[in-house]
Amino acid sequence: MFWTVLKIVLFLAVVAGLVWGAEALMTQEAGLRLAVGNTEFTLGPVQMAIAALLLLAGLWLLMRLVGLTVAVLRFINGDETAISRHFERNRRRRGLEALTDGFMALAAGEGEKALTKGRKAEKLLEDQALTTLLIAQAAQAKGNTALAEDYYKRLLEDDRSRFVGVQGLLAQQVEAGNATKARKLAETALTLRPGHAPTQDRLLMLQNKAGDWSGARRTLLETTRSGRLPKPVFKRRDAVLTLQQAEAEAAAGNTALAQDLAIEANRESPELVPAAVMAARALVARGKGQAAAKLIKRAWKAQPHPELAQAYAAIAPDEAPSARLKRFEPLLALTPGAEAQMTRAELLIAAEDFPAARRAMADLHETHPTQRVMTIMAAIERGEGSPDQVVRGWLARALIAPKGPQWVCENCHHVHAGWHALCAHCGAFDTLGWTETPDSSGPSATGTEMLPLIVGALPAADLPEAVEPEPAPEPDVADVTPTEPEKDDAAAEAEVIDLNQTRRMGL
Repeated sequence: MFWTVLKIVLFLAVVAGLVWGAEALMTQEAGLRLAVGNTEFTLGPVQMAIAALLLLAGLWLLMRLVGLTVAVLRFINGDETAISRHFERNRRRRGLEALTDGFMALAAGEGEKALTKGRKAEKLLEDQALTTLLIAQAAQAKGNTALAEDYYKRLLEDDRSRFVGVQGLLAQQVEAGNATKARKLAETALTLRPGHAPTQDRLLMLQNKAGDWSGARRTLLETTRSGRLPKPVFKRRDAVLTLQQAEAEAAAGNTALAQDLAIEANRESPELVPAAVMAARALVARGKGQAAAKLIKRAWKAQPHPELAQAYAAIAPDEAPSARLKRFEPLLALTPGAEAQMTRAELLIAAEDFPAARRAMADLHETHPTQRVMTIMAAIERGEGSPDQVVRGWLARALIAPKGPQWVCENCHHVHAGWHALCAHCGAFDTLGWTETPDSSGPSATGTEMLPLIVGALPAADLPEAVEPEPAPEPDVADVTPTEPEKDDAAAEAEVIDLNQTRRMGL
């Protein structure tokens, strides 16, 4: 409202000023006298102003006439395009102005204005590459995908703009979700410019999402040839892609090829745990147990992992528990820590040496209380014949304990059940690491953190449900002796804890 009133006031002021100026000139008696020969001309103030405007217009026409005369003289001298260039000069100037305004409007996010300026520039300019690009991008910004696609296809007709046209069509297909067409367009773009980094990255992403691991390896090789990736980074990423290709071949039934690819992936990145596990199984299947043990030890030294322990046990699947424990000792001695303690305790439980298993766990339930630790402690208590309340207490603590190390995406911190080259949440490549997630939940609002104490203290006898307890004086704690429930042999046998099954359930 304020700006509207201000514009009206300014307009009235300009009109009043012009009227006042014209009236002042008409009331002036002085003038300009011109003598040409015996003729004298006297011009008043208003006539002087009109004569000045006419003089300026005449000078402009004279300059235009001089330019046209020069063009005609050049044409007479043999320059066949002199006259056409004379008339096209102004046309080109207006076209360049429209083109500039169009790109400025496009950068400002004004798609409608950019499209209008592009149409105008298209009519005024002969060089269609820039105007076609402007109209295509303006139509895409406006949301007119059909018009944008039509003009991007026009760019394919010119060698200078063919790559830009392919890029525009590629962006449209990616936005539309047509992964197959987008991947083919990205491959075409790379044939035009093999070293174009953004296209390489986009093609690699599309191939990874489509599961085209062999194609992704070829694209990765092109990136390292252009000098974009250091050799260690290339070897790590190529190992990840090779491992994914091995898993795909194994799922397709190509066992021999899958084994070769797994061994190759481990050779490129020995510290990659999934590659070491799959390569070890491939070597065991080929009767090379010592080579499998060697590569597992190398990966275990870099990062202890339960899957490495399972692969190491699979080298001799039929050995006795005591012999397996002896064979595992050199492996566990490489990297002492929580994983080595838990693995040793599990081996001792399998050998039914429960006191030694407790010594192996030490104070791990206090310093590193995870679900796996609590489950192992429950198994030790069961093996030593502890009361059921104690065993249930450890299992109840396992329900609320942290899960321990897991495959976590370093980019979005999403937790995965197993390793994969791509994060299932954000789609990032090679970001999964074996690490612990921070436990920031704190105590629950319902007080369930007291559940282990309650379960571990209550006897197993069933309490009557319908009877309301009568108020009674609180007995002395020393007089209360928990009674052990009577169980037959079948019930006791049914409650024996299967450690492997418990771990598969996530406890």
